[in-house]
Parts: sequence; structure tokens; C-alpha cells
Amino acid sequence: NGVEVNTRRMFHEAGKRGLARMLVLNKLDADNVKFEELFKAVRDTFGKGCVLFNAPINVGPKFSGIVSVLNPPDPVPAGCPVDLSAARSQLIDAVVEADEALMEKYLLEGSISTDELVAALPKALQAGTIIPVFCTAAKKDLGIAELLDALAAYALSPEQGKPRTAKKGDNEVTLEASPTGEFVGQVFKAVTDKFVGNLSFIRVFSGSYKPDQPLVNVRTGKSARVAGLLLMQGNKHTNIPEAIPGDIFAVTKVEDLQIGDTVSNRAVAPKLPVPQFPTPMFGLAVEPKARGDEQKISGSLQKIANEDPTFRVTRDTQTKELVINGASQLHLDVLISRLKRRFDLEVVTKEPKVPYRETITIPSEGSHRHKKQTGGRGQFGEVHLRIYPLPRDIDSEEALLERFATKEKFEKMRSVHYDPEYNFAFIDTIVGGTIPNQFVPAVEKGCKELLERGALAGYRIQDVAVEVYFGKDHPVDSSEAAFKTAARVAFKNAFLAARPVLLEPIVEVEVTVPTKYTGAILSDLNTKRARIENQESLPGDLSVITALAPLAEVMRYASQLDSITQGQGSFSMEFKHYDVVPANVQQQIVSKAKLGEEEEES
Repeated sequence: NGVEVNTRRMFHEAGKRGLARMLVLNKLDADNVKFEELFKAVRDTFGKGCVLFNAPINVGPKFSGIVSVLNPPDPVPAGCPVDLSAARSQLIDAVVEADEALMEKYLLEGSISTDELVAALPKALQAGTIIPVFCTAAKKDLGIAELLDALAAYALSPEQGKPRTAKKGDNEVTLEASPTGEFVGQVFKAVTDKFVGNLSFIRVFSGSYKPDQPLVNVRTGKSARVAGLLLMQGNKHTNIPEAIPGDIFAVTKVEDLQIGDTVSNRAVAPKLPVPQFPTPMFGLAVEPKARGDEQKISGSLQKIANEDPTFRVTRDTQTKELVINGASQLHLDVLISRLKRRFDLEVVTKEPKVPYRETITIPSEGSHRHKKQTGGRGQFGEVHLRIYPLPRDIDSEEALLERFATKEKFEKMRSVHYDPEYNFAFIDTIVGGTIPNQFVPAVEKGCKELLERGALAGYRIQDVAVEVYFGKDHPVDSSEAAFKTAARVAFKNAFLAARPVLLEPIVEVEVTVPTKYTGAILSDLNTKRARIENQESLPGDLSVITALAPLAEVMRYASQLDSITQGQGSFSMEFKHYDVVPANVQQQIVSKAKLGEEEEES
């Protein structure tokens, strides 16, 4: 299908990490394969360093095998669409570009032997001057053995590749890719196997590890003993006595190992950076197809989430929906089929509600007296509070105190509690015990209850500071429940008086389309309240449009893009931030929420 968006993203991500790269042209046995155009698009997109290491013999349904460019046969088999002599010259040019001595020899003598090329390959791969391209048809098992041989022969060893760095305290250290160095590895994959339990896959970057040594999780400091080191091959495994840099091994039943964790045999070992994964933005609400599977579904989905950092399971407390989020519709389809295959669970899916948020724009005050007498002991609690907008760049209690240290209310405060999940601060400035100390936690609980319930349209509240400064109690009728209710209502009164607004998730959408569809895509994005950030052309008559758009407008963009581009467009989407919903849109959302509440009550 040519160079698609995810291929480009993977290529550039590997480049940013300083990794050597190889490309595989698969499915060359498919109909309508235009090999010359395909390889030209690869070189136009990824540069002249992309050179063929082998070439196909025929393409399309008659594809029968591959021929080496490094050691071209004589005569060349019939049906090869590549000039092997020219392809080998491209290969030599890419290799010698990273080696001045070899380049000088090539310029003087006009030729390079195969052995010299192979010896110089690691240096060229590390420098990125060469990107080998291999031809395959995986279903017919053509070119696969040659690809695996090339990986074994040419791919960089840990000693040849870019050195890895890690943090040791405040210092950055370079890990030594040697069996004699300090053992440092990283968990990169986790699997729940129904026969052996939790399987954690570990890549060794430095030192060596044997099963008689402790395995320490540097994140938690916890040490574990492993039963053995497993070398995995599909669903089969064998025990190995030792692992050295570059090795991948698996351990079983070691609790609390997460993807990205650094492991060593000492708690003070260097800590590798945790890989950054894209935020899963494509969501579906799910419920079990069969009654009685409600408990089973949460646990099964959580096991899959533990294995995949780009898959997330949440229970929406507002809508009571179980929502799964992934990278795309295809991603979730694959995981839903895995759910059926591994756990014998079938689910029904539907579009989830957009996760709007509520916040305020100005300071305000509110109070409420909760008084109830129903015979016997009554209920009494009175709470007075002030609320303030809280900047979104605050991420800790220390940052909160630093920002507001000079404010009068903070100088008078008795305590402050900060919740980073909601960017919410609870400040106690009560003087003279007008609310007894034992009831202050109940006041905080009441405020936090409203955070989840919402006050404007039933969505979660964030970016708010609440200052409780006054109240009244009753020696007999006051209770935690009474103060919790009074605080919740007082907070809601203050919130509604503070010019509340809805916030909506904004995502960055990167759309890649043939240039002829650019105008149609720009027009369509403008109807979705999108803001165009960038537009650029790519080789191969492609255009990339980057825009910021509300998630509500692009939740089902995949089908719309296919319709506009006749299936030739692709896009990626990543969460960026929350922003204020326009007043007219907010009014519609609030009206719809109130209508829903009235229907539920009736």
C-alpha cells in the first residue's frame, strides 16, 4: 500500500532513539504490485540511505523468490525488475559514506569486495547512512529465511549500537554493554499466561544475570528470587543458565513488575528512563453480552491492560460506563477478539460519552446550613467556604505552596491538602474552632464528593481550590454526615456562582492524504472547530496536515476520512490538553445533561 503513516512514525521514532533501522517490503505476491514505484516512494520518503539488499524475482502472484544484491548471481534470474549492478552501487555508496578510509579506497580503485562491505556495515548502520531494504512474501515463506539470516549477520550487537544512558541519583551514567558490568535490565513486555501466571520479559543492557541472584525492582526496591530464566520461542520456552547484554529472557510469578521497570541485583542501580507511550484516545463503552459476567469482565480487561500500555480500562463514575481506550478502532477490535479467545468473554460495545470537565473562572463564596429534625437525634452542620480557580500548571503540594505563599489566606491556613488527580486543593483557615477539628475531614470529603458528581452538567470538577473558613456546630446534633452534606451543598452553591465553564479534551490530529484531497480535508476540519497548526508536503505526492481539534468532533474521524479520501488517507491522534468549551456548545451540553437527569428522575 505504499508508505503509510505508522511506518513513518516508527521510522522517525527509531531515529530519535539512535537505533539502526531496516525496512521490509512484504506481500510482494499481492495483485497490482508496482515494485519500481514502491521502492522509489521508500527512497523519496526515507532518503537515499534506503538500499536494496535483495530484489524480487517477479512480483505479484508470480513472485517466486529473491536474489541477493550484495552477492548478485550471474546470470541474473529472469523476471527480476531491478538493475542489480545499479542497486549494488547504491549499497556501496551508502556504506562508504560512514567510513572515510573505505571511501578513499573506493574512489581510487573503483570497487569494494563483499567481505569489505560486510565488515563496514555495522559502522554504516550505526551512523544511519544505510537502511537495508528486504523483500518478502511472508505467507508464501519467501525471503523470510534470508531476512532472518541478514538480521543475525548484519544487525548491531549491543557493543556496536548506541550506548544506553540511565539515571543514578541526579547523575546520568552510560551503561557498559559488557557481561562484566553492573547488571541493569528493563521490563519491556508483560503477559498473563493461564498455565504459568505472570510472565515478565526483560532485556539486558549491562552486566550479566543468573537465576541464583536476587532480582530487584529499582522502582519499588523490592527483591525477588526467580525460579529460572526462560528463553521464549513462541509459546514454547527453555531454561537458560545466564543472560548477558542484548539477551531477552522471561521470569514468572514476580509480582509488581510493570512495563518500563528497571531491574538489577541492587536497589541503588542506575534507573533507565520509562518508555513514553501514546495516550490511548479511541474509546468504546463495553458491557458483557451474557448476564453474570460483570465481575469477570473487569478482571479480564485489567489483565490485558497490564500487558499493553496503550490500552486503558476505566469505570466512568458519572455515566456508570466501563470504558476501554486504545490507539484505534483496529486496536480495540484485536483486544476484544483476544478477550473472547483467552477468557471466553463476549462484549457489546457502544460510543462512550466525551469526558468533559467542569471548572470555574472567578473566585466565589458559598455557605449552607444542613438542619434536619426527624424525631430523636437531629442533623446539624453549617459550612462557609471560598473557592478560587487553580492554575493547571500546579502539579504538587510544594508547587501550590510556593505559588501562593504570599497570599493572606495561606498565611492563616492550618493545613492544606492537594489532590493532583483533580488539581484540587483543600485549605483549612478555620479560626476559633467554629467547626470542630473532628468534623473538618468530613467537610473535605463532602467537597470531594462534588468533584466526581459535578455541579454544572454532571462532569468531573478540576482546577479548583476550596478554603473553609467558618461554620457552626451543635453539641448534640452535629455529625460527620451532616457536615459532609453541608460542605457538598456549600461547594455547589459557590461553584455555580463562580462563572463555571465546561472544559473539553483537545487532541492533535495528524492527517496524511494524497495532495489532491488537501482542500477537502482542510474544509472538513474547519467544520469540526479545528485549528490548523501546520501543513507540509511529503515526497510521493502526499500532504500532512496537523490540527488541534476537540475530541467530541473527531471521535469517529476514521470513517469520515475514508469517505473523503476513498480509503487513501490515514491519521493519528494524541491528547494535548483541556480547553474551554464555546458558550453555545456548552449551553447545548448542559441542556442535554439536565434533560437526562429529568428523565432518570421520572
